[in-house]
Amino acid sequence: MPTLLVKNIHTLVTMDATRRELRNAAIFVRDNVIEQVGTTVELPQSADEVLDLQGRHVVLPGLVNTHHHFYQTLTRVVPAAQNCSLFNWLQTLYPFWARLTAQGVYISAQMAAAELMLSGCTTASDHLYLYPNDCTLDDEIEAMQAIGLRFHASRGSMSVGESLGGLPPDSLVEQEDVILKDSQRLIEQYHDNSRHSMLRLTLAPCSPFSVSQDLMRESAKLARSYDGVRLHTHLAENKSDVSYSLENFGMIPGDYAESVGWLGEDVWHAHCVQLSDDSIQKFGRTGTGVAHCPCSNMRLASGIAPIRKLLDHNVPVGIGADGSASNDTSNLLQEARLAFLLARVRDCDPTAMSAREILAVATLGGARVLGRDDIGAIAPGMSADFIAVNVDRHPFAGAHHDIVAALIFCQVNSVDYSFINGKKVVDQGQLTTIELPTLVEKHNRIAHQLLNPT
Repeated sequence: MPTLLVKNIHTLVTMDATRRELRNAAIFVRDNVIEQVGTTVELPQSADEVLDLQGRHVVLPGLVNTHHHFYQTLTRVVPAAQNCSLFNWLQTLYPFWARLTAQGVYISAQMAAAELMLSGCTTASDHLYLYPNDCTLDDEIEAMQAIGLRFHASRGSMSVGESLGGLPPDSLVEQEDVILKDSQRLIEQYHDNSRHSMLRLTLAPCSPFSVSQDLMRESAKLARSYDGVRLHTHLAENKSDVSYSLENFGMIPGDYAESVGWLGEDVWHAHCVQLSDDSIQKFGRTGTGVAHCPCSNMRLASGIAPIRKLLDHNVPVGIGADGSASNDTSNLLQEARLAFLLARVRDCDPTAMSAREILAVATLGGARVLGRDDIGAIAPGMSADFIAVNVDRHPFAGAHHDIVAALIFCQVNSVDYSFINGKKVVDQGQLTTIELPTLVEKHNRIAHQLLNPT
């Protein structure tokens, strides 16, 4: 089995059980698994591949993205949707998304993944919930296998269109028996629940305003008939979302989730900006997770999720970029920084969130949300997913007295190195698995066609 040695690390943020931060550190990897962690002098001095960081980098576990819509990279900054709240934003963009093709799914997914990987993400979940034309989730899966991102593929769905009181146009919804049949196919074809797996499947009916209660229940039943298939949806994203639940189900979102069997350690919900205190307590008791998407929530004026309260009630919380048409970027380091700042703003309390706490949310928290115990920390037996940032960069000038906190307090846009499953996927700030300029050119061409079909 091939070995990898990363040595002379300025500061190693392990996120292990004791939260060790080691100076002059090293990591020894065998195949795709971390075998040893310690100081450079303590570890083996040779390996099949050696990366000498020369005391100039801070290394930490790869960041975990718990919510995204990759296809939306094709519709960033659409003028008509720039100043909309959630429901109007969706209704403005549905007609453009209806033109999506399989090639668009593949290329947009790689663009989102490229941005995520360059900003420190090593594991991502994506929520693809519309399948017009020839689109399938297979297209996205193939794109991720080619680029090398550890991937949780969410088979999303919409079944309640405008004619039945839902938000999406009828042309973008699917029949529920078709959804469930395809969900079963995808699970049986792709889902790998083994340790260090690079691909797992999630069932993800889109939202309370686009699927039926029956589909929520049947999806949960189907997922729970397999080992390690999780459940994901949007919940309590803004006040209109809450009003919809009250008007159509007679329940607030948290009670709605409970009524359809969507609480539990195998479930996580995106946003939860307007989650009630009682629902937060239910989430904490049941281990139900939350994907916090601060930039999107700000962009759509949805509010600020109460992540300090969620964490205090033992709710699993991870960071999510959310769709690149409601965020307009896929930068997970930026997302973590915004989450840190917004937690303080929400509570008007500078002690509401520390830099190290939000780094834990972005790594260990995301791992917990996705139901993984093999990522999120740098320790023996863990997957070899880690990132390195050069501390001699100008954003860190004057910040070396706490270089770990500086990762959040200072603006860090990209990483210098990234390893996923023991493979170097970012080398000196450049992706190794794809040609980024070629991808950008293809992506721009498809985006133009999507908005200008004639």
